[in-house]
Amino acid sequence: MVMQPPMMHAPVGAGAIHPPHEQFHHLSYCVHSNPSWVQVAALAFLHYLVMLGSTVMLASTIVPAMGGTAGDKARVIQSFLFMSGINTLLQTLVGTRLPTVMNASFAFVVPVLSIAKDFDRNDFASNHQRFVHTMRATQGALIVASILNMILGFSTAWEAYAKKFSPVIMAPVVCVVGLGLFALGFPQVGKCVEIGLPMLILAVVVQQYVPHYFSHIHGRITFLFERYSLLLCIGIVWAFAAILTAAGAYNHVSLKTQQHCRTDRSYLMSSAPWIKIPYPFQWGTPIFTAGHSFGMMGAVLVSAFESTGAHFATARLAGATPPPANVLSRSIGLQGIGMFLEGIFGAPAGSSVSVENIGLLGLTKVGSRRVIQISTGFMIFFSIFGKFGAFFASIPLPIFAAIFCILFGIVAAVGVSYMQFANNNSTRNIYIIGLSLFLGISIPQYFHEYTASAGTGPARTNAGWFNDILNTVFASGPTVALIVSSVLDNTLDVRGRESDRGLSWFMPFLHRRKGYSDPRNKEFYNFPIRVHDFIPSRFH
Repeated sequence: MVMQPPMMHAPVGAGAIHPPHEQFHHLSYCVHSNPSWVQVAALAFLHYLVMLGSTVMLASTIVPAMGGTAGDKARVIQSFLFMSGINTLLQTLVGTRLPTVMNASFAFVVPVLSIAKDFDRNDFASNHQRFVHTMRATQGALIVASILNMILGFSTAWEAYAKKFSPVIMAPVVCVVGLGLFALGFPQVGKCVEIGLPMLILAVVVQQYVPHYFSHIHGRITFLFERYSLLLCIGIVWAFAAILTAAGAYNHVSLKTQQHCRTDRSYLMSSAPWIKIPYPFQWGTPIFTAGHSFGMMGAVLVSAFESTGAHFATARLAGATPPPANVLSRSIGLQGIGMFLEGIFGAPAGSSVSVENIGLLGLTKVGSRRVIQISTGFMIFFSIFGKFGAFFASIPLPIFAAIFCILFGIVAAVGVSYMQFANNNSTRNIYIIGLSLFLGISIPQYFHEYTASAGTGPARTNAGWFNDILNTVFASGPTVALIVSSVLDNTLDVRGRESDRGLSWFMPFLHRRKGYSDPRNKEFYNFPIRVHDFIPSRFH
C-alpha cells in the first residue's frame, strides 16, 4: 500500500491557505507497490481494452484514406498493438519508469494523410497496391523522422528545456493534455447515442454511486465496484448493442450509423488472420523521400511535447514525484528509438503516451508499474493471435468514447491540481495559465475546423513538408500550451518570483545536483538493478 511521503514545506506564495499535497488522497498503490497477481492481471487487461479503443479509432481514420481494406486495417491494428507492447515495456523499464502506456498517436494523422494524397489512385492497378505503396512511404518517413527525438533526448537538449518548467507551466499543459482530446469524447458518443450514452451513465453510476450504497454492507463489494466496474459496464453495454443488432434495430438506418452502432460492421473478425507475427518491413522496402520525412518530423516533435505533459500527469496519479529533467530527456530519446522500430515493423504512425490510460490510473487508484508491464503481454498476445484481438476490437467505438469522457476529464483535472504549488492569487500566474489554456484549445480548434472545411490545413506554402509541420504542430493543444506557457513564464516579470511560480517546491525534483535534488527521485526513477552499468551516467 502507498504511504504518504514527507511533505515539502516550501513556501508556495501568499495565496496558499493550506500546504500543498504532493499525493492524492486514497491512492491504493503507487508506482513501485503492487496488488495481488489476480488484481494485476485484471487491471492489466482493462488497460489493454482502454488503449485498444483509440488504436481502432486511429486505424479507422488513416487506413481507408490510404486505400486499405478491412483486412489491411486488421493488420495495421496488429502492428500498432505489437509495437505498443514493445515501447511500453521499454519505457517502464529504462524510460521514465512511470506506469505509462505508449500508444499510436493521432498527431501523425496530418502527415500520413498528406503522404496518402500524394499518390493518385489512377497510378495503381488497385487500391491495395496504393495502400502498400503509401505504407512503404510512411515507413521511410517515420524511420528518418524518429532521429529527431533521438537527438533531442540523448543530446540532453530536452533536459535543458525541461529545467525551465514550473507548476505555472504544467497546470495548463496537463489540462490541455486531457481537454485537447474532447473530439474523441462525446462527439463520438453522439454517433450512436443509444449505446454511448447508456455506457457513460452506467459507468458513472456503477463506479461512483454503487460503492457508496453498498459500503455499509460489505467492504469487498465496494472495492470490486470501484476498481473493476468498467469491465462490467463494457460487457453489459456490448451485450445490449449485440441484442439491438440481432433484433434488426439498425437494418434500415444509414450506412454510417450501422458502422458506429452494429457489432458486426467492423469486419475485423472475418478479415483478421488467426496467427500473424508482425515482422520487419512486412509491407516491403521503405521508400525514403525528403519531403515526406521532413513533414513527419512535425508529428515526431509534437509527440515529444504531448508525452512530456502526459508524464507529469502520470506522476501525480501514480504517487511519484514530478519527473526530473534528465528522466524526461532519456524518455524522449527512447521514444525516438521506439518510432524507429515502428517504422521498421510497419506501423504507419509513431507513438506517444496514452492519455486514456493515465486517466485509468486515477479511476482505479492503482498506479502500479507492474500492472502496465503485464498489460504489454496482452497487447503482444492479441497482436499475434489476430482473431482473438479482433473480437475485442469489434466493440462499437461509442462505448470507448463514453469511457474517454471520464478518463480524459480526470487527466484535465490533474492539471488543475498543479496550481496548488504556485501562488493562485498572483495576477501574473492567472494571466499565463489562462492565456496558455485558452490558446491551447482555441488554436488547434481553428486548425481542425479549417481542415474539415477546406480539406487541407491553414498553412499553404509551396513547400508541402513545411505545411505539414505547421499544420501538425499547431493542431496539437498540449504543444501550443507548452510553447506559450514556457515562453511567458520564463520571460514575463521573473525577478523575485521564484516562490510565486512554485519553483521552491518544483526545482528539487527537476534537478539532479547532489544536495539539491530530492532523494525520492531515485526511489521512483532509478534504473532496474545493474542496468545503470550499461547506460551513460548523465541519463541516470
